[in-house]
Amino acid sequence: MQWQLRGDRPIYQQLMEQLTEQIVSGQLGAGDKVPPVRELAAEAGVNPNTMQRALADLEREGLMYTNRTSGRYVTEDKEMIAKIREQIASDRISEFLAGMSQLGFTEQEIVTLLEKRRKEGSEDGTEK
Repeated sequence: MQWQLRGDRPIYQQLMEQLTEQIVSGQLGAGDKVPPVRELAAEAGVNPNTMQRALADLEREGLMYTNRTSGRYVTEDKEMIAKIREQIASDRISEFLAGMSQLGFTEQEIVTLLEKRRKEGSEDGTEK
């Protein structure tokens, strides 16, 4: 995975968000074994303690669980994953709409822009 960390918020929170995105997008599927802490930390370029904190918090939220003998796994609760995915989508849509509103766009103008964008994508063979 390509880790993108910025200095504007705590690193462990950003790690949690990116791991959550991997889970809800299916990159880490329900029931999949999660790579070891040290491996993930090295990949992300962070301290293993920081990665451990992010993973522990994801366990507390129920997105992961630990099997003492074989490591950490993604939850098998597909309904929970779907709810989190929907919540993230809703949050992003709200942020998008707020940003467009700040630019002075009305709801109808936003819909028109989205329809135009979709049409352009279907004309060139790519779905946007």
